[in-house]
Amino acid sequence: MARATHTPSCARRLRQEAAQRGEPQGQIARTIHAHCEVSLLRAHRLARGLTLKEAAEQLNELSAGRPRAPRVDGDQLGHWEKGRQPLAATIELLSEFYDNCTAAELGFTSAGIVAPPSDLVRAGGLQASRTVEPGLFTEGALEQRVDAVRRSVDRTLASGTVSPTQLDMLDEQVLWAREQYVYTAPTPMIRVLLDLLTEVEGLAGQRQPAAVQVRLSELTSMLATLVADALMKLGHLPRSRSWYATARTAADDSGNGELRARVRAQAAMLPFYYGPLEAAVQLAREARIICRGRPSATAAFASAAEARALAKMGDREGAEEAHRLAAAAFEQSGAGGPSDNDAFGFPERRFRLYESGILTALGKTGEARRVQETALRLYPSRTGIDPALLSLEAALCLAKDRSVTEACQLAAATFLRIAPEHRTLIVEERAREVIGALPSGAESGRAARELHEILALPSGRM
Repeated sequence: MARATHTPSCARRLRQEAAQRGEPQGQIARTIHAHCEVSLLRAHRLARGLTLKEAAEQLNELSAGRPRAPRVDGDQLGHWEKGRQPLAATIELLSEFYDNCTAAELGFTSAGIVAPPSDLVRAGGLQASRTVEPGLFTEGALEQRVDAVRRSVDRTLASGTVSPTQLDMLDEQVLWAREQYVYTAPTPMIRVLLDLLTEVEGLAGQRQPAAVQVRLSELTSMLATLVADALMKLGHLPRSRSWYATARTAADDSGNGELRARVRAQAAMLPFYYGPLEAAVQLAREARIICRGRPSATAAFASAAEARALAKMGDREGAEEAHRLAAAAFEQSGAGGPSDNDAFGFPERRFRLYESGILTALGKTGEARRVQETALRLYPSRTGIDPALLSLEAALCLAKDRSVTEACQLAAATFLRIAPEHRTLIVEERAREVIGALPSGAESGRAARELHEILALPSGRM
């Protein structure tokens, strides 16, 4: 079964949550099977957190020393997980390995040996045609052609260069990059992302089975989105816009609705920070519509992005309605969790970051400050610029409340605390918004002048 929607991090999250509840491995596997739309056999492996290679090695260790014991490699296991049925001895080994599950619990139709094609021809299907059309297989000529053409088709379908093990490894590398992205500076991160994209592009450019091609398009979209985001942080706006377009094209090519929505919601950040705000609203709204009202982390993200842009435009009614939708989707999806260190996650701390932006733009400074304090407590010690953005929004609230000196001092202290490689254009622009929000005449005062001087310090741009 092809994975059209979910990544290994999804199964890992389900596994961790179920383990905390004390659920047995079989129940965890059934949950992953239903939620991630993978085969039962694959779900049992993911429930144990094993790669194809690790599972194959452990299966061979289990069968070591047994007479006529089947040997397993990652490629074979990947084929079985996608629907091919192994021999009876192998099914028995898999059943034992996965806590004595039955063949049906592993997704096999039976524990017997699948009849070879020649036996099937004699026993059923094509043999029955002989009674309908006498002489159809005269002297075996057509029989031979039937087998020859089938073998040719099988060779064509198997001609892709990506093995299940390779795809698993790519999944793991991209997941690692998504986790690293949360706290790594943009410039070194772009180099990592481009290396991975080069590898994925090389594979996608060759003939691959449809399911593999879908997955490669998904990986391309994820990596392109992170490149676009990093370029946005660095202030390379035209390049960022082009990379976001590439990410949307790849997501659309994959047919993965969740990813299509996610990329658009992420792309809305560029016009949110740099304009036009109408484009931010449009992208976020497209993402929300793609989610079709289904509660999910992406639906919450899309609605929150839409609400934040509407609030910044001054559309109070629209912003409050979108905020309500975001809060409902977030609560219903169970998307929270402070330990989610994935750039494609939407844990509570990121939801609160967006909520802070909504409330700050609407002038609800008291509520915004409480949300900012809650969010800051949720961030781990090693993270990116989000805590700085929250502190700058706190400075914006002070500026709106006419606390000029405190607003400028907080913005200045926040900017100086940021490591130089993270002092990118996006942080500078948010700090300059604090000056722009000061009461008339205050922007030329001493506190504002000092903030201007600090913002002139070298940045972390490429």
